[in-house]
Amino acid sequence: MRFAVTVAAVAVTAASSACTLEPHYKRPAPPVPAAWAEGSGASTNTNPAAAVGWRQFFPDPGMQRLIALALANNRDLRVAALNVQATQAQYRVQRAELFPTIAANALEQVEKFPAGVLATGSQGPLTGGVAAGAGTGGQTIRFYEVGVGFTAYEIDLFGRIRSLNHAALERYLSSEETRRSTQITLVAEVVSAYLAVVADETILKVTRETLRSQTTSYNLTKRSLDAGTTTASAFRQAASTVDTAKANLAAYTRQAAQNRNALLLLVGGPLPEDISFDADLGTVNLSADLPAGVPSEVLAERPDVLAAEHQLIAANANIGAARAAFFPSITLTGNYATASTQLSGLFKSGSSLWSFSPQITLPIFKGGANKANLDLSKIEKDINIAQYEKTLQTAFREVDDALAARQTLDDQLTAQRAVLEDTSQSYQLADLRFRTGVDSYLPVLDAQRALYAAQQSVISLELIRLQNMATLYKALGGGMREETTRQ
Repeated sequence: MRFAVTVAAVAVTAASSACTLEPHYKRPAPPVPAAWAEGSGASTNTNPAAAVGWRQFFPDPGMQRLIALALANNRDLRVAALNVQATQAQYRVQRAELFPTIAANALEQVEKFPAGVLATGSQGPLTGGVAAGAGTGGQTIRFYEVGVGFTAYEIDLFGRIRSLNHAALERYLSSEETRRSTQITLVAEVVSAYLAVVADETILKVTRETLRSQTTSYNLTKRSLDAGTTTASAFRQAASTVDTAKANLAAYTRQAAQNRNALLLLVGGPLPEDISFDADLGTVNLSADLPAGVPSEVLAERPDVLAAEHQLIAANANIGAARAAFFPSITLTGNYATASTQLSGLFKSGSSLWSFSPQITLPIFKGGANKANLDLSKIEKDINIAQYEKTLQTAFREVDDALAARQTLDDQLTAQRAVLEDTSQSYQLADLRFRTGVDSYLPVLDAQRALYAAQQSVISLELIRLQNMATLYKALGGGMREETTRQ
């Protein structure tokens, strides 16, 4: 037993001091501009976006409750977490190859030899001489053995197993970053869905008010037509505005139901009944001071970019494993046991036995398989480099688009609110001129339609602006890790 333990200890020591043939890894230069586009509205705040927690950026209590529920119940996030556990288990399986597998075994072997075989005078298989007293029925021989040992343990002199272990570790780290990316994306999607439902409620309220106003106008026009003080054309236009408002009400009601269903799916369970979606979009508060920083520094910390880089490092490690296949491999097999022809003889003095079988294998000819595997591992690394660079470029575009939209949407919303104010005053003046008999009712109908369109545009732009801020938060990789995982 002491001999087997000593051999195992020497093997582990040799493995722990083994080198690897992996190429030196160097992060590829980021193929993105050194700065965001001009006029993007990037903040000069030097704190990294990842340090801005989602509770800090999304302070609305109802929004925070929905985010917390989604982090606890969303099935996509649950699958991402399980994928991390799966890759972690795969890493542990691969890491176990660094150590010898030691197993205990017990054996009872029973053999019966016919008398004709034993009577030839040949050596008995276990007796070491002519079997005596075999008789006409032959002879039954029993053999017992109990031992412990390891089989075909590879000493990792050239780092093949260590490179595979490194690759498995990097894939595990990549899956963890993918899970974090899923969390950040989920937070942004819940916020966008919540805002969509709030916008639905707002525009439904405006549509109902418009329908009531236009119905009143329709009734007034009908009475005027019956009295002969207006034209049939004006009456038909009034009827058209009512029908349009009814159609819009049905469409927005359907949209509201579908957006609630989308939010329900993200949350992963029933929506709390005490959460109100009646807030005015203009009063929804999101942090506007989200830093952008230097693109190469910001994007390198995005979890999807980190996940792509871990995959690249794993591919780089696989090259080391492919290179090691060209060199000799040494395997050890050892066993220590006690054996006897009788069960009671086990563990008695003189019953011990041991074996130790080192083996070295030098590849000479494998039909080009090793060279093909090395070429394949290099190609896969090049593929991962391209994927890493594409991930960086995609991330840059997402951030730059969101930054550009933040500034232009603010300007557009300011202008659209001015349009709303103008159309509101125009409607009031047209209504006043009609009531004083200066104009017909047609200018009132036109002004009413313009006012409704302006109200819809303002609500739509407010929604887009707020959703863009959530998108920018996600694009910059915002959200401290502890905040996105503690729920």
